Amino acid sequence: MIDLTLLGTSALLPLPDRALTAAALACSGRTLLFDCGEGTQTAARKAGVSLMKCDLIALTHYHGDHIFGLPGLLQTMGVMGREEPLSITGPQGLRDALTPLLRATGELPFPVTLLPWPQEGFRLASFFPGWPALAYLSAFPTRHRVQSQGYVFTLGRAGAFQPQAAEALGVPVGQWKLLQQGKDVETPRGTVTPRQVTGPDRQGLKFVFTGDTAPCPALTENALNADLMICEATYGEDAQAEEANRYGHMTFSQAGAAAAQAHVRQLWLAHFSQRIEDPEACLPLAQAHFPAARCGQDGLRLTLTFPKR
Repeated sequence: MIDLTLLGTSALLPLPDRALTAAALACSGRTLLFDCGEGTQTAARKAGVSLMKCDLIALTHYHGDHIFGLPGLLQTMGVMGREEPLSITGPQGLRDALTPLLRATGELPFPVTLLPWPQEGFRLASFFPGWPALAYLSAFPTRHRVQSQGYVFTLGRAGAFQPQAAEALGVPVGQWKLLQQGKDVETPRGTVTPRQVTGPDRQGLKFVFTGDTAPCPALTENALNADLMICEATYGEDAQAEEANRYGHMTFSQAGAAAAQAHVRQLWLAHFSQRIEDPEACLPLAQAHFPAARCGQDGLRLTLTFPKR
């Protein structure tokens, strides 16, 4: 199960009803934060989202509307007594971009690690205790004015446990639970792995956060069959497509087309320009390509659960 909350939907300027870009993902009592624009902690409080259990802040790029919420959030974590380490990651240039912000934050009672992004992604449990063994975070390059990346979070689902196979391999019933938790078990006959006592992998869950990007093949490829994609839609009208391309952004129509090409199941639009007073008025342009498109709102929430099979 994955709980997703859209915390900020504005681009460039925070508005009374729109904080700047941020989204929170919670799973098994732990949290990831994607981007941290101005107003993130206020938006999280309004939405009832606690960021105290956040293990990693994943930044798409280092423009101010995606990172200027960091000093205030880190200071609040310190005041609230956080002691657990916190990691921050992002594309190339992480240390140069964040060192001044961390200096402005001041001394904190918990360590902050700037984690260079591993090109191949990583299993979250390898870095942060408490995450499911099959929770994985990867990134893909996006097309913006600066180096940037989107993120793909997947929660895998092992095949159904087969008691007959465990019994045949001599695993005591009391140790079956360990295999179901993805752990190896030692028996007099040797090591038994979870793969030996489970059926084929079942369908898992997939979430995509695009960050800022113009249409690009990497987006379509990496968002393929996602259960939910939060996609930027900075420009409303089709006539603004040339301007959007010049600045590395998308129109509503382009975001809808990207979702359709990737065959995602749900699409939330976000990162609206302050010039878009009413995003709902532009929504039909996205829905012409992807009928299930929805305008994101600060505090919009969704729980993704495994298919019943």
